Amino acid sequence: MKLTEKEQAMLDGKNGRLVQVAMENIVRYAQVLGADELCTVTKATVFCGAHHYLEVCGSDDFHEVFSRMNLARDERIVWDHVAPECYAQSCVSVCDKDEYQNLGQSKELFEKNKYYLEEARKAGVTLAGSCSPYLTGWIPVKGEHFVTTESGVTIIGNSVWGAMCNADGIEAAFWSAICGRTPKWGYHCRENRFGTHLIHLKTVPESVIEWELLGAAIGKKLPNTMCTPVVEGDFGAVNFVKLKSFMTALAITTNCRMCHLVGITPEAPTVEAAFGGHQIQGETEVTAEDIDEAYGELCDSGNTPVDFVSLGCPHYDINQIKHVADYMRGRHTAPGVEFQVWTVYPIKAMADRNGYTDTIEKAGGHIYTGTCPCTIAEDLLSHHPHQVYDSLKQSLEVRSIPLKQKVYYTDTDRAMEAAISGEWKEKSKWRR
Repeated sequence: MKLTEKEQAMLDGKNGRLVQVAMENIVRYAQVLGADELCTVTKATVFCGAHHYLEVCGSDDFHEVFSRMNLARDERIVWDHVAPECYAQSCVSVCDKDEYQNLGQSKELFEKNKYYLEEARKAGVTLAGSCSPYLTGWIPVKGEHFVTTESGVTIIGNSVWGAMCNADGIEAAFWSAICGRTPKWGYHCRENRFGTHLIHLKTVPESVIEWELLGAAIGKKLPNTMCTPVVEGDFGAVNFVKLKSFMTALAITTNCRMCHLVGITPEAPTVEAAFGGHQIQGETEVTAEDIDEAYGELCDSGNTPVDFVSLGCPHYDINQIKHVADYMRGRHTAPGVEFQVWTVYPIKAMADRNGYTDTIEKAGGHIYTGTCPCTIAEDLLSHHPHQVYDSLKQSLEVRSIPLKQKVYYTDTDRAMEAAISGEWKEKSKWRR
């Protein structure tokens, strides 16, 4: 490996054992990948909190758990800092920032999660607790190298901002945050960022849910390998909410970590620029019928009572919360319906200040932060056999939890109508 003098010093332990171990892991990671040098990481999101998978350690000592699970060392190494050049922000944890009883959780788990997060904060991580770090200003720019534990953030960073990131795991993101380096390979190299497959869009996606479903429809057209689709067509009235919804859906239904939207992606002003002279490996089109077909596979059928409605994944921005408040003003959820809106806590503070939280609570709902239903998992979801989501990601991931629940997926307004009526009917399904 070609290491700089500073990197070699870290590897030699001159910056302490923590940095040395992180660098040892990064170097080994690079060697496995075939990378011969590293690049400097200036932003990271890391998976902090007392997540359930960490319980296999059987320890109450955070630093012992962190050492074994995230540093891959049996020795106890205190995690007390991140690289000074790296802005590290926390992803979702397992608990809401302030509440636990309403979410079916124990005080013991809530306090343990607070302890874990406090240790991360003391180490230099900015606590945000969001799958959408861009809501709090964590936005890497074109050419900036970053790491993240969120597949949606990976593809958004690569495709919308032109920043550089691979699909690294939870552990590798921690190593990079600590030593400020990641292997220079994959999408960290400009020569690997060109398109591989050309998608002709034959319909104009209008609503947010259509953009989500477009991601799923494109995913069905692509091979089950790493690829970089190039999508050309009429995108209609584009905004960031539509883009984040599309990119997140594409990320969780494929192996894609970058997608060129011609005329939108910084590196794809034209189809020719997106491919950069490289051969097109596959070519297909996506129609309105493909989008309709993708929806049919994501929503259960039948007329049933509703007892759980969740809005927001990726986490809502303030304008999305405003829309919910405006829609629910003067209305109320049906008895027995748990109605939740999910965001990051600085956005909730804005919702509090603007009266949106009060309106939603008067309508029988609640705004939660710091986590999401699928991250909480059985503690919350096992109590609700009939669930409605306005998020493709949540409706897809909840199906992987071994519960015998019905899962319904629709647009935001129809989801709110289901909360108000307390019923799911076939007419509640999304229709063009």
